Amino acid sequence: MHRRLGRGSIYRGSVRRQPIELAAVATAAVPGLTPTAVSSAPDDPADFDSALLLDTEGKRWRVRSPRHAEASARLETEFLVLRAFTPGIRAELPFLMPTVAGTVRQGELSTFVYSHLSGATRSVEELSDGSAALAREIGAALAAIHDLPHSLVSNADLPSYTPNEFRQRRLNELDQAATTGKIPPLLLRRWEHALEDVSLWRFNPSVVHGDLHEDNLLVDGDRVTAVTGWTDLRIGDPADDMAWLVASNDQDFVDTVLSHYSSSRRDAPDAHLLRRAALSAEFALAQYLVKGLAAGDQDMTDEAESMLAVLAEDVAEHGGQPISVEPLPQPAVTVQPIGPDTRVPATGPDPLPANAAVAAVHVTPIPRDEDPGATDVTAADGPAADDSAADDSAAESPLPPKPAAADDTSTTALTVVPAKQD
Repeated sequence: MHRRLGRGSIYRGSVRRQPIELAAVATAAVPGLTPTAVSSAPDDPADFDSALLLDTEGKRWRVRSPRHAEASARLETEFLVLRAFTPGIRAELPFLMPTVAGTVRQGELSTFVYSHLSGATRSVEELSDGSAALAREIGAALAAIHDLPHSLVSNADLPSYTPNEFRQRRLNELDQAATTGKIPPLLLRRWEHALEDVSLWRFNPSVVHGDLHEDNLLVDGDRVTAVTGWTDLRIGDPADDMAWLVASNDQDFVDTVLSHYSSSRRDAPDAHLLRRAALSAEFALAQYLVKGLAAGDQDMTDEAESMLAVLAEDVAEHGGQPISVEPLPQPAVTVQPIGPDTRVPATGPDPLPANAAVAAVHVTPIPRDEDPGATDVTAADGPAADDSAADDSAAESPLPPKPAAADDTSTTALTVVPAKQD
């Protein structure tokens, strides 16, 4: 199950602009720009309004306008990120990146104008149905992003996480989601077990796009022409950029992407990359629910609960995708202690009385070693004469009996030695 979750949908009072309005804003952002045609452009509808412009010279431009303050902050972060990509770094990438041509601020919102990039977005299903060459292109693009120098992120003062810090961050988010009382217990146990499975989180941190999905890949034929949406660049878990691949039902497509990704990386990826990617895809539903509750958006909350319920049913019926290295332990069985007042159903001809105490543990006597020359003595036939004499002697003597040999544990093998008289 896969669904794009617009994080900005939790914000109310958002500003919406029509393409003709965006064209007017673009003329203020880029001096000399004279649009002759305008059309709407695909984007995250919860966060942005976008439009494509055609100017008098036949050049294309893209305009992105945020609908709320948080989306505007993301665009401003992306602007800083794009500036950090020097011409030398861009030249080494197998795809193009956006270039900011101008910006204009209106109140607390900033609108950005970009030079147009060729290519178009495709759905996960369309990408999966594409050629093997396209799958290899996607793998190469992912590898190029994850092999970017860490200094690119640190110099821009962007977030950086070690594997343990990233895992702890997710655990904190899980605790927050659990307090809502709206996460199915099956999913809570599943996610908590994966987050506590230390072997799952042994990976080398890399530069991560942070918001990579099919809508941020521009494709032309069998080529990935550009990657957009650089608002969440950081150092962290490379599996986050693979979460969208989990939606593909074509395993051959996923295998081809991962194979070319692995061969293109300078450092070999860890063996549990796709497990953490599947966990990230599932956990996004819990994050979506928390945001909906924080905003008081009932429609968003209901949608999140519905998707969580569907996921829980899928996991319960089919087991879900593997997200842990260690198998999930089964829930502990509650044992009801048996007391004197507990009624035990009769299973034989002589049921126990209702007030009889029932032993919680059945003890089997240890038989003594058989002696072929000894006479068989059975306790049910009554005590033997020697046993009677031994009992009389034991009654007269305060001394304890001499212990039997270490390898003889039967009670009938004990020998009683009479005490000497003064």
